[in-house]
Amino acid sequence: MSTTIERHHTNARMSKIVRHGGLVYLCGQTANAGASAHGEIAAQTHETLARVDALLTEAGSDREHLLSATIYLRDIGDFAAMNAVWESWIAPGTAPARTTVEARLASPNLLFEITIVAAAS
Repeated sequence: MSTTIERHHTNARMSKIVRHGGLVYLCGQTANAGASAHGEIAAQTHETLARVDALLTEAGSDREHLLSATIYLRDIGDFAAMNAVWESWIAPGTAPARTTVEARLASPNLLFEITIVAAAS
């Protein structure tokens, strides 16, 4: 097993991407301030999943190689609207293991956050 750990977009608090042993880990991803200002769960979910796509591509993976996703919603009442976006993003037969919880997020404007584990493609 490889002991090499690759870290990308690293700062004092975190790395946005960590690769190790054929796995890709993404730190919590959220919408940017523009989408956050709209306060719509669908807009924030779309934008955040686009960020996930870009980071997975950079890391040598893609959404069809997702293994696990943890979703944090500011309001669990947004579950159905978030799922509508999620279900249009995930190809049939490729859904990862997933957990969705209601949580207080870092900014009051954030409605959606996701962490990802994927296999390198």
